[in-house]
Amino acid sequence: MAHVLRYVLALASIVIAFGLARLFLHFHLPQPFTAFALCAIAITFWYGGTGPGILAALLSALVRPFFFEPGVDMTSHLLYDLVFLIFAVLMTYATRARHDLELRVAERTSALTHANEDLRLEIAERARAEEKLRQTEAYLSEAQRLTHMGSWVWSVKGRDALHLSEEWYRIYGFDPQKGVPTWEERLQRIHPKDRDKWLAAIDQAVAEKSDYEVEFRILLPAGTVRHIYTVGHPVKNASGELVQFVGSSMDVTELRRADQERVTLRQVHADLAHISRVTTMGELTASLAHEINQPIAAAVTDASTCLRWLTRDHPNVEEAREAASRMIKDATRAAEIISRIRLLFKKGTTDRTLADVNEIIREMIILLHNELTRHSVSVRQELAEDIPRIMGDRVQLQQVMMNLILNSIDAMDEVSGTRELEIRSQRADNEQVMVSVSDTGIGLPAECADQVFNAFFTTKPHGTGMGLRISRSIVESHGGRLWADNNSPRGAKFHLTLPAQAQANE
Repeated sequence: MAHVLRYVLALASIVIAFGLARLFLHFHLPQPFTAFALCAIAITFWYGGTGPGILAALLSALVRPFFFEPGVDMTSHLLYDLVFLIFAVLMTYATRARHDLELRVAERTSALTHANEDLRLEIAERARAEEKLRQTEAYLSEAQRLTHMGSWVWSVKGRDALHLSEEWYRIYGFDPQKGVPTWEERLQRIHPKDRDKWLAAIDQAVAEKSDYEVEFRILLPAGTVRHIYTVGHPVKNASGELVQFVGSSMDVTELRRADQERVTLRQVHADLAHISRVTTMGELTASLAHEINQPIAAAVTDASTCLRWLTRDHPNVEEAREAASRMIKDATRAAEIISRIRLLFKKGTTDRTLADVNEIIREMIILLHNELTRHSVSVRQELAEDIPRIMGDRVQLQQVMMNLILNSIDAMDEVSGTRELEIRSQRADNEQVMVSVSDTGIGLPAECADQVFNAFFTTKPHGTGMGLRISRSIVESHGGRLWADNNSPRGAKFHLTLPAQAQANE
């Protein structure tokens, strides 16, 4: 359809040129058909293309001699036709040039459009990358602020700082608005007592081109001391030469303070445990004195018997030897009792060794035998022989057993009827040892079995409320548990679990 319209344009343009020429002729004006025809041909070539333009030129050549200049000789006709032909040829070249120009313009426009689109996409991608980078930097800055860790980069030559993060400035107390601090300024921040250690670590890393880590203190202008843990990594160029160090510095002041507080707390617990042992042993002085006097008195009696057998007219050496042997046994038993008492009075750091729970139980029953007898308490032991040994502090575990047994004795002292203390040991789940101490006393306070382990909670008129609290701390420090519940039909039952040797070593 567009192709037909172009040829219609050729016909229409010549008709218009013919009409205008006839109008000029009607008013006896100069008749410029040739000019009108040339315009029509040019318009047709420009808008219709080469084919319609040639048609317009042919129509102009046919119309002009028959309608406007019939008296003109043949030579003039040929001259006018030659003009139309030459004009048509020129317009053909002009049209083709225009077409080629339009193609080149279209190609360049298309290329420019694609380039603009690529540039727009690249700009958008760069904007997204920059936004993502800003978000990443914001996240990194927030993470460094939360972890108190600052990042840095410094060059080996001149030891100038190439990058210092915002958190680094905050940790070291420098103002980023005043510029990057020099090496000397950074060195002055190091605590004088730690400066040599810090420099030695850096010098060694530079000499060996290796990583380094060092913990030191910094001293801020206000006098505040901070503990810093720094890690550095070497950066080499293509030739293998050391050029930079990159790393991070973490403020570990709170961690070190917490470590010191834990050490102090452990010392306080140890002191409280020692005070509790001394207090308890003080309360048992009379009972312990009687316990020691028994083997000493027996030894004196055996010594007298030995002398009597030896001073007879006919000495009985065999009887004297037996009396002397009994004397040695009694003296040894007294020495063992004194040794156990001295251990309970001992104060110092924990000394963990392999221990037999059954042996600890038996030792405390022997030590407290007189106390049990004085309060008419019978003891029933059900100790499993196949339980594993544990890794623990023998003295502290003796203290736990002593506290549990004495609490049971006190609880049964206020009741009438049978007074029975039952101590049982057995294997528990997860390779643990379980010890249960039950009595037939007054039982635990209603619905508050766990409160008896709170500090200063006591049901005794003159109790301190620290025995069970210290006992639980000792058991938990060994990786175990200590809890209580009511016994049936009356009394209380205490359970403690301790990890076996393998778990304790882990």
